[in-house]
Amino acid sequence: MERRDLALLPKAHLHLHFTGSMRHSTLVELAIRHGVRLPEALVSEWPPALRATDERGWFRFQRLYDLARSVLQEPADLVRLVLETAQDEAAEGSGWLEIQVDPSGYQSRFGGLTPTLELVLDAARAAEDATGVGIGVIVAANRTRHPLDAKILARLAAQYAGRGVVGFGLSNDERRGKPYEFEGAFRIARRAGLLLSPHGGELQGPESVRPCLDLLHADRLGHGVRSVEDPALVEQIARLGVTLEVCPASNVSLGVANSAAEVPVRTLFEAGVSMALGADDPLLFGSRLVTQYELARSEHGFTDEELAELARSSIRGSAAPDAVRKRLLAGVDEWLATPPGPAA
Repeated sequence: MERRDLALLPKAHLHLHFTGSMRHSTLVELAIRHGVRLPEALVSEWPPALRATDERGWFRFQRLYDLARSVLQEPADLVRLVLETAQDEAAEGSGWLEIQVDPSGYQSRFGGLTPTLELVLDAARAAEDATGVGIGVIVAANRTRHPLDAKILARLAAQYAGRGVVGFGLSNDERRGKPYEFEGAFRIARRAGLLLSPHGGELQGPESVRPCLDLLHADRLGHGVRSVEDPALVEQIARLGVTLEVCPASNVSLGVANSAAEVPVRTLFEAGVSMALGADDPLLFGSRLVTQYELARSEHGFTDEELAELARSSIRGSAAPDAVRKRLLAGVDEWLATPPGPAA
C-alpha cells in the first residue's frame, strides 16, 4: 500500500494548551535546573496513566499539569517553550498554530496578567520569525474560577485583539462552571471580534454543548465529541458551521473513549461537521498532531482525500490571516496532487 506522508500535509493546529505543548525532554531539563521535584509519572513512567471521567481522576490530571507548569520560572523558559513548540509544529506540517493560555496561571512569576500575556506574544512573534509557523494566541479562562476572573481575562484579550490574540476560550473541567456563568465574558470577547472557542462535550454530553452554542455563540468547540449522543445537536453544529476541535489521543487517555476507534471521527465527518484534529496536551498524552491524523487513517479508514479535507477544515476554522489560509489550502491541493509513496 502506498500512502502520502501526513507530516507533509499542510494543516492548522487549533487545540493546543500552553504548558501541555512542552517537550518532555524540556520538562525534565527545566525541572533539574530549577530544583523542581517531579513525580515518576512525569519522568520514568511518562506518559502518565490518566483517566478523568471522575473528579478524582481529573484532579490527578490537573495536579500533573500544575506540576509541569511549575518548571516555567524564567522568561527564557516561556520563550523556549514557544520556540520548541513552533519547531515541532513545523516538522509536522502545521503552518498555523493557535495556542491556548490562561495568563493567570503564570502571572505570579512574570509580573501580572498583562506582562505575562505580552511575554507570550513576544515569544510567539519570535518563534514565527524563526520557524515560519504563524501563531495566534487564545486567551482561555478557567471555568473553575469565578466568572469575574473570566471577564478580566476577556477584557485583556480584547485589548490585544489584532495584536497577536485571536480568540477567547473556556477550559478546565466542564462539570464545573456552567457556560451561562461566563456569558458576560464571552460577550466582551465577541464585541472585540475575537474567535470564541469554549470547551464542551468532552466530560459531559450534549447538555454541555448546547449552551456553548446558544449562549456563548461558539465559533469553535473544544472537543465536542459527545454531541453525537444527540443527532439533532450534530445537525445544528453542522448547520451553524461550528468547527469541533477533536483530540482522539486525548479522548482515549482521559477515558472519554475506550479506544481511538471509538472516538466518533467518522460519524461526525459523515454528518458534515467541520473538524480540526488537535493534540490537546502532548506533554501529558504523549502524542502530537500527526498522530491524530494517523489515527483517523488507521482506526477510521480515512483516505488521503478525506484526510486532506480534515486539514482544509482546520485551516478554514482557524483565525489565520487570509494570505496564510490561501497558502495552506493551496499546499493541501499540492499534497494530494503528489503521487503517494510506499507506506512506512
